[in-house]
Amino acid sequence: MLRIWVSCLLLLQAGAALAGPWPRQEKTVFLSISTEHDRDGNSYTGLYGEYGLSARSTLGLELGHASAGEVSALLWLQRALDDGTGANRWTVSSGAGVIERDGELVPLGQVGVAWGRGLDRLPGGGWISVEARLKVTAETESVILRQGMTVVEYGYLTPEYTAKADVTLGWNATPKMMLINQLRLEDRKDMAFSAKLGASIVRDIGGPVKLELGVIAPVAGEGEYALRAGTWFAF
Repeated sequence: MLRIWVSCLLLLQAGAALAGPWPRQEKTVFLSISTEHDRDGNSYTGLYGEYGLSARSTLGLELGHASAGEVSALLWLQRALDDGTGANRWTVSSGAGVIERDGELVPLGQVGVAWGRGLDRLPGGGWISVEARLKVTAETESVILRQGMTVVEYGYLTPEYTAKADVTLGWNATPKMMLINQLRLEDRKDMAFSAKLGASIVRDIGGPVKLELGVIAPVAGEGEYALRAGTWFAF
């Protein structure tokens, strides 16, 4: 866990981070459907949604399916700590859900904190942010006894606990295109610390729809190169 926070601080000094601590506007909806596939055939597909409950509260939903044999559902609530004025944004969140694996249902819990600020000096504008999450679930016999899985395949399954930090730098390169660079850090119970770099292009194709294409590269720990594709909806 300490290694995650040290890495985040070093990256902030270098000028990189994630978009997430801005509350969704009241009564508006954001949806994202995305999938990640690595060159070994492993994949993760997810549905992510946000709904603005109030000026400072956002309700979120995450549904996911991993090719390693896991389905997950998580409902969470995010609350802004600031009043919306000034340069910095702070939020805290908590959530609960369930994992289905080999016919077994396992409870899931998550807490998180996020910081961010806009980068108005960039041409077109942008943002920088850091989001840290701690996810905890019950230990399951099906994971302990799994045989014949590679380390990368095993990494697609949710462990008993995992600490994650996403650090993202976003840039509105043109009125219809965003460039997003993200560093993903993870320290989990059953595997060594890992880090991945992701780079995506998000293109506005008209109306409330945007398309995302990107690549993810491992830089520390176990992992494989992966491609990412997604669709965003906002209304």
